[in-house]
Amino acid sequence: MNKTTEQILRAVSGFTGKFEGAFNIREDGKCAGRQSSKNIKIESKEDGPGLIIHIKPNTKDEKVYIPACVTHGDVDDLVYNDFYVGENADVTIVAGCGVHTDDGHDARHNGIHRFFLEENAHVLYEEKHIATGKGVGIKRIDPITDVNLKKGAVLEMDTIQLEGVDSSIRKTNGTIEEGAKLIVRERIMTDGNEKAQTDFDVVLKGENSKVDLISRSVAKGNSYQEFNSKINGETKCKGHSECDAILVDNGMVSASPSLVASDIDAELIHEAAIGKIAGEQILKLQSLGLTKEEAEQKIISGFLK
Repeated sequence: MNKTTEQILRAVSGFTGKFEGAFNIREDGKCAGRQSSKNIKIESKEDGPGLIIHIKPNTKDEKVYIPACVTHGDVDDLVYNDFYVGENADVTIVAGCGVHTDDGHDARHNGIHRFFLEENAHVLYEEKHIATGKGVGIKRIDPITDVNLKKGAVLEMDTIQLEGVDSSIRKTNGTIEEGAKLIVRERIMTDGNEKAQTDFDVVLKGENSKVDLISRSVAKGNSYQEFNSKINGETKCKGHSECDAILVDNGMVSASPSLVASDIDAELIHEAAIGKIAGEQILKLQSLGLTKEEAEQKIISGFLK
């Protein structure tokens, strides 16, 4: 691995020199390190770039790391990763991504992840995206996530996008079976002329299935964010979508929720709020000795947490 990869790994996946357990490190479209464990097997796909990750039934308290790094311009990295999680497994997947360019060429990573959770499986999926470098090339990250949850399965997605990503389109599609649940906690911050788009399309197919989508975002500078969510309730189910955004400077946010119920017992709710930082919050922190900029940053950090 080169030094840029190590820096990105520290930022997106808490890398301290080595990973414990199963991992695969992707660097500029190639494998820079891999290790399977007794219960988690990582293999390369035979029909294209990407991985097949098999997690055995009843696997508990293990982590698998699959970070991807683009360390220079003129790289357009595309990867397909499939996760097969056995019955009653309870694991954490860390899938951070970073792109870096110091030249005039674009740098992009596009990760297409498919999750297949068997009955009563539970996965915590952590995803942090960053972009670094002083090059004028566009830094792009465009993830696509397809979720398939069997009876009683739970997938928790904790996703973060920090400043520096010039353009991103994030798409999440899900089919939720009986008693299963999808939980998404998304946090995005944009600045300058950056653009970020989030698209959710979830089908609550099984009885007593649930989805909870919460997006918190801050749009600074002249940046633009777009949040689109669609929840389809086909049976007795519960769906909740929430978009909460703060505008700073000339930032702009568009929120477009969509709820489709085809069953009388489908309970679907959407909440959306877009506004600015309250002036009294800034004044209170300034009275404690903070500058206006420090007060603003403290409020934003607390909001995104």
